[in-house]
Amino acid sequence: MKKIFVLILSLTIFVFISSYAQSLDHPCAIAKQNYYKKLFKLSHTNYPGDSNIDVTYYKLDLNIDHVNQKIKGVITVKARSMLAGLTGFFLDLQDVLTVDSVKLDNSLLNFTHSSNKINITLDRSYAEGEEFEVDIYYNGHPGSSGFGSFEFDYYKGTPVIWSLSEPYGASDWWPCKDTPADKADSSDVWITADYLFYSVSNGSLMGITDNGDGTRTFKWKNHHPIANYLISVAMTDYEIYRNYFVYAPGDSMEIVHYLYPDHLKSEKANLDKTPEMLSIFSNLFGLYPYIDEKYGHAEFGWGGGMEHQTVSSMGAFGPGIVSHELAHQWFGDKITCKDWHHIWLNEGFATYCESLYKEAKYGQDNYKSSISYEMLSAKNAVGSIYVQNIDDVGEIFNGSRSYAKGAVVLHMLRGVLGDSTFFNVLYSYINEPQLAYGVATTEDFQRVAEQVSGKDLDYFFKEWIYGEDYPVYSLDWGYSQIENNRYNLRIRVQQASHGNPTFFTMPVTVRVTTALGDTSLSFFNNQQDQTFYTEVIGEPQSIEFDPDNWILKSIDTITTAMEDKPVLPLEFNLYQNYPNPFNPTTTIKYSIPTSSPLTKRRTEVGFVTLKVFDILGREIKTLVNKKQSPGSYSVIFNAGDLPSGLYFYKLTAGEFSQTKKMLLLK
Repeated sequence: MKKIFVLILSLTIFVFISSYAQSLDHPCAIAKQNYYKKLFKLSHTNYPGDSNIDVTYYKLDLNIDHVNQKIKGVITVKARSMLAGLTGFFLDLQDVLTVDSVKLDNSLLNFTHSSNKINITLDRSYAEGEEFEVDIYYNGHPGSSGFGSFEFDYYKGTPVIWSLSEPYGASDWWPCKDTPADKADSSDVWITADYLFYSVSNGSLMGITDNGDGTRTFKWKNHHPIANYLISVAMTDYEIYRNYFVYAPGDSMEIVHYLYPDHLKSEKANLDKTPEMLSIFSNLFGLYPYIDEKYGHAEFGWGGGMEHQTVSSMGAFGPGIVSHELAHQWFGDKITCKDWHHIWLNEGFATYCESLYKEAKYGQDNYKSSISYEMLSAKNAVGSIYVQNIDDVGEIFNGSRSYAKGAVVLHMLRGVLGDSTFFNVLYSYINEPQLAYGVATTEDFQRVAEQVSGKDLDYFFKEWIYGEDYPVYSLDWGYSQIENNRYNLRIRVQQASHGNPTFFTMPVTVRVTTALGDTSLSFFNNQQDQTFYTEVIGEPQSIEFDPDNWILKSIDTITTAMEDKPVLPLEFNLYQNYPNPFNPTTTIKYSIPTSSPLTKRRTEVGFVTLKVFDILGREIKTLVNKKQSPGSYSVIFNAGDLPSGLYFYKLTAGEFSQTKKMLLLK
């Protein structure tokens, strides 16, 4: 859902945020004053529904009276028992609505309706896995919590009716198990209303019946698993515009747009971008998940958008919001967050897809600009991306945290994994058999990411999803000349202390500009205060930390020593290679002192040898064999052509000789 309102921190700054968001192609038209007031309301709910049943099917047979603003209906619920000896269960329905009766096989069941629950006594005891079907007859004036669960509205004097149930609003207008964790396998929505309404819902339109009494009934069937909050209605005297997504030679899917009649002409150019967006996302994530039904947009009276399955409800039609809601059909609808703690799996992913669309359509620079904007917002995030308080609608749909920072986390993961692996992760996640058309948590996504990449990403998800804030870096760097155009480069990376985590572990890139050109260096920064040494060709002139902006961060200071004064060692040293064990390269460091430890006389320039031997004492490779002055040196040993095993390296310099062991593991 594109929820611009979630950026509001107080009513006093609402006007500023609204105008700012509009200036950045973020629609923020507000139809009613009470929308943003409701945003700050605590939404206590019986969450996560009755765990003793598994809902398999919903049918909503609704009669909607716009004159009296009432709803009357029969809701059919099919479910199976999740325990042995089930004798009753409950569904969620707000007390503002009245339940007339509950039936099973046309026989009345006993029930009570209070505290926003319908407690239903079954006709007998049901075994684990046994299915049953009940019909709930109810009526009344629907409630309107959250973002406006069910609204009777007007547009230029014409009635408009629409629903927006996320996160807890479904039970404001129909009886259901109110949790995203329990998807129904399929659903039907039948809508009977005054003849002026063209009534839109999920899936395929199976027929329209003229009832001969001034009303007509629209019968919609959804053939795929669906979360209760994604079941929707949108109704007015729509003008219909169609275009097509051609996904294979000779195969196409109808895209149906339902707009207010006076808006179609001005929005047609935006609507015509939908087929290309479908193509871009299908290429990235796999074919549109509901290709056998439809995709479409239904205009409604809310200023944002809502990703109702197969037909997004839209308050605006700019490319940003259209691409966002379309991306939700994969991330949010095909795979739904199991609970609202993990809402970033819906909103962070859809927000990131806005940038992916821009990248595919307009190029890399546009993508980078889009990510930079999301980073600005993400820096305002307070608390962890994992939502701690899911009783508060504003906490769940916090724009800086669930949307922007969630998107930036995916951008950073792309930087950690590289493009090929990253997009393979996204494709594998959305098509994972255990998750596709089901529900997921952050741990499910992490599992897929680790399986595909072969990397341990626990540090990444712990600090970025369950941690808070972002790293603040300070850097200090300098260099010393080894000989000719060879220089030792020192880069010290420090981080300010945080609460959770104390500091951030991340791979980092440094671009070094030398007198002979640029070079990029990569380090794994896993200490709060860490110094890296490397050798470069050409005298260093400047460094740039994270030049491609892969990390959400701030840089406090960069301190530069134009030339480190080499501190000459006082004794010979042959250091342990690192890493050890290694595969296939490792670094060996050693030092030559300013004076001999035996004679105490200044060391003259002499021959230095550094050689590698196998376990049988056979010489494998000579790494150094030349005159060297006092100083510290490092050599990279590449054992790519050697088998795994134990090896020895020996330094000889005048009177000094020392040998150490190293282990090659392939």
